[in-house]
Amino acid sequence: MRIANIHVVVTGGASGLGLATVERLHRSGATVTIFDLPGSAGAEVVERLGERVRFAAVDITDEQQVATAFEDAAAASPLRGLVHCAGRGKPMRILDRDGNAAAMGDFAGVVELNVMGTFNVLRFAAQHMAKNEPLDGDRGVVVLTASVAAYEGQIGQINYAASKAAIVGMTLPAARDLAKVGIRVCTIAPGTFATPLLLNAGRPDIVDALAASIPHPSRLGDPDEFASLAEHIISNGMLNGETIRIDGAIRMAPR
Repeated sequence: MRIANIHVVVTGGASGLGLATVERLHRSGATVTIFDLPGSAGAEVVERLGERVRFAAVDITDEQQVATAFEDAAAASPLRGLVHCAGRGKPMRILDRDGNAAAMGDFAGVVELNVMGTFNVLRFAAQHMAKNEPLDGDRGVVVLTASVAAYEGQIGQINYAASKAAIVGMTLPAARDLAKVGIRVCTIAPGTFATPLLLNAGRPDIVDALAASIPHPSRLGDPDEFASLAEHIISNGMLNGETIRIDGAIRMAPR
């Protein structure tokens, strides 16, 4: 599906991988609606990029907020694409240093956002895309975001790894399910990228070590490289039901 003049929703589009995706799609001529939290920089992104960018304050785990945001977005112009970048992790161990079991909330909170939130936006996006007339053979394209942690979760990532593995597991069934209405579904599994979340939270020496651990290129990923892949998935009609790693051949160590 050609990018110019289509309408794409990008969740988590006010920062990091989502912001890079908003910027790239906008440069390619798409209209973009950002879904992000009320306290995000979504309004500032709209002001900076100008025409063809909108912002909706949305908690992706809230059914009514998501339903309303998609209704408003689709009413403005037919929704052709979704790039779902919203999500987070929270470090947790199964047992703490005293041997006590982890708090269930630390697991459930990450799963709710990353898994339930993903399904929430997927279902409402599909509902609106299914009403479209086909364009270049597709009624719509969905790009989800997992992580290499889905395959090589590290110590302290059991909640995050489980949630991202669930997204990988959704991909093929979703593509098969939605094939009948002409909607493609793929997932990107990024490795270590230079997002504000990583750069601001990690010590410089740890960040440098992470970059050095990537076989080639031995650097952090540029968010625009993620965005480039998301754009390509939308434009390449034969990409469907696949999870694509973008990680410089890294295979994460236990810690």
